[in-house]
Amino acid sequence: MDKGPGVHEQMDRLLSIMKRLREPGGCPWDREQTLKSLRPFILEEAYELVDAIEREEPGSICEECGDLLLQVVFVARICMEEGLFDLADSIKALNDKLKRRHPHVFGEERVENSSAVRKNWDLIKQGERRIGKKDSSLFAGIPPSLPALVKSRQIQDRAAKVGFDWEEGDLKPLMDKVQEEIKELHEAVASCDSDNIEEEIGDTFFALVNLSRHLRVEAEFSLQRANRKFEDRFRFIEDSVERSGRPWSDYSLEELEILWDNAKREKAAGTA
Repeated sequence: MDKGPGVHEQMDRLLSIMKRLREPGGCPWDREQTLKSLRPFILEEAYELVDAIEREEPGSICEECGDLLLQVVFVARICMEEGLFDLADSIKALNDKLKRRHPHVFGEERVENSSAVRKNWDLIKQGERRIGKKDSSLFAGIPPSLPALVKSRQIQDRAAKVGFDWEEGDLKPLMDKVQEEIKELHEAVASCDSDNIEEEIGDTFFALVNLSRHLRVEAEFSLQRANRKFEDRFRFIEDSVERSGRPWSDYSLEELEILWDNAKREKAAGTA
């Protein structure tokens, strides 16, 4: 990205504001925060940026980029106060990593396509971990706190890179695997074994994520879409109930299902 006018000035201003907020006499809330206390806000801001991108709203994307940047600056400020590193150290490490992992751009190496780039990136990353005497497993570096659907996708992607994957282009074995897991879930439910039920539900999700991956669909975004669809339709029911003046308790399940069908038709027609 080309440097926009005033970017250095605005970054310096942001760092100055954060410094003031954390200083004695600054904001009590900001001064109380720790690395651990910031974790939910980091996740929240990341998801809000993703939501803004999905809504294709440039103004919101701009705002949410700033909110996420704030969390990065906040973390770096706390770490600087603790004598660990500062934001410049973090940026330098990122710059060095980007150049190191793009030898086809900043070096003499040549690649044919984006798949080769990704493969090379992973090989360089594994080499770095071995040199640093870190866990060199394919799964090393996958955050334990990732949403389960996202983590499943990453696990499957990494296993696929060494050939442990279903054959590309043949969806039948994947569909069969989903059906197999659903059958095993039926059997677990019939057994009334809660631990087995939990395991089989997990296996079913994992198989669905694998199918989604081969269909080039992000399972996490797909489920978010289903959540939004359900919420939109249920809001239609809420509005209908409110307009009727009748209490929820006065509605039978059959009546609510009729309202649900109405919501589906209205949404499909684009009139709700």
